[in-house]
Amino acid sequence: MKRLKLSVVDQAPVRDGESATAALRESIALAEAVEALGYERFWVAEHHSLPSLAATSPEILIGQIAAATDRIRVGSGGVMLTHYSALKVAENFRMLESLFPGRIDLGLGRAPGGDQRTARALAYPGPMKDVREYPQQVEDLIGFLGDDLDPNHPFHGVHAGPTKGSMPEVWLLGSGIDSAMLAADRGLPFSFAHFFGTAAEHGPAIAETFRKRYRPSESFPEARLHVAVGVLCAETDEEVAYHAAPLKLSRINMARGIHKGIVSPEEALAHDFTPEEEAFLERSGHSAVQGTPDRVAEQLEQIAARHGTDELAIVTLCHDFSARTKSYELVAEALGNDTA
Repeated sequence: MKRLKLSVVDQAPVRDGESATAALRESIALAEAVEALGYERFWVAEHHSLPSLAATSPEILIGQIAAATDRIRVGSGGVMLTHYSALKVAENFRMLESLFPGRIDLGLGRAPGGDQRTARALAYPGPMKDVREYPQQVEDLIGFLGDDLDPNHPFHGVHAGPTKGSMPEVWLLGSGIDSAMLAADRGLPFSFAHFFGTAAEHGPAIAETFRKRYRPSESFPEARLHVAVGVLCAETDEEVAYHAAPLKLSRINMARGIHKGIVSPEEALAHDFTPEEEAFLERSGHSAVQGTPDRVAEQLEQIAARHGTDELAIVTLCHDFSARTKSYELVAEALGNDTA
C-alpha cells in the first residue's frame, strides 16, 4: 500500500475553566508542529454556541495559521455554506488565496455546526436558508471563485475580488451519500466524516458510489477522496485510557444539554457512569481509533483500504495539549510520515 497522506481537522477544543484564546493559540501551535511532521493539510472546523469548541470563524483562523506556517495547506473543514452568501464566502477565500497563493483549501459543509436555535440566530432577521438550496449555493460559489458565472445568472457581472491569481481548492465534506453524490456530479473532491460515527459503517459504500459516479472536471480529472478519522494515540494503553476519559463524559454532557469545556481526565475518571450512560455511549456510534502506535497504524491502514484512499485527515480531541500534539507525532511516526 502507498504511504498514507496525512492531514488534520482541528476543532480548537476549549478546556473547562479556560479561555477560547488559549484554545485558538494552541491551534496555531499545533499547525506549526504538524507541518514539521510532514502533514499535508490543516483544516479548521466551524461550530457555533458550543463552549467546548472555539472555532466559530474558520476564515479568520485560517489566515492566522497560514501566516505562522510555510508549506502546509490551510483550509476550512468546513465552512457551513447554508449560513452565508456564496459571494461573501468567495470573497473571503479569494482574499486568503491572494495572501497565501497555492496553500488555501475551501472545504464546504451543509450542517448547521450547532443547534437549530443557533442556526436561526445566524440567519436572523432573515429566514434560514432551505438546505435544498445548498447545491445551487455550491454552484454559485464556484462561479464566483472562477469569475465565470453563467451569462444567464442573475448576478453575472458581479465579481468576487480579488479576482486575479490561483483559486483555492474546493472540497465538499459530509457523512452521507448526498454530499458525496453532489461532489461526484460537480467533479469536486470529497471528504468523508468517519469521525461523526453515526454513518461510519456506510463509509466504504459511500466512497465506492462517489468514485463510480464521479464526473471528471478540469481542476480534478480524477476522483479524490479522503476520510476524516477520530484518533487518540499514546505510548501506553494506560495513557490512552487516561486521555480518552474526558471524551466519554463530554458526550454524556452534550446529550443532556450540559454545555461546558472539556473536563480534566481526573474529573472524568471520577465520574461513576450509570448503566444507562454506558448503554448510550455504546449506541451513539463512537468510532474513534484509540491505542498505541502500532495498533492505531494498523486500524488507520484498514480504514484507508476499506475506503480505497491513501488520504486520511486526523481529528484528535483531548484535554491536554501536549498529549494532543504527541498523538499526531506518534501517528506520523507509526505511518512513516515523520519528516522532522
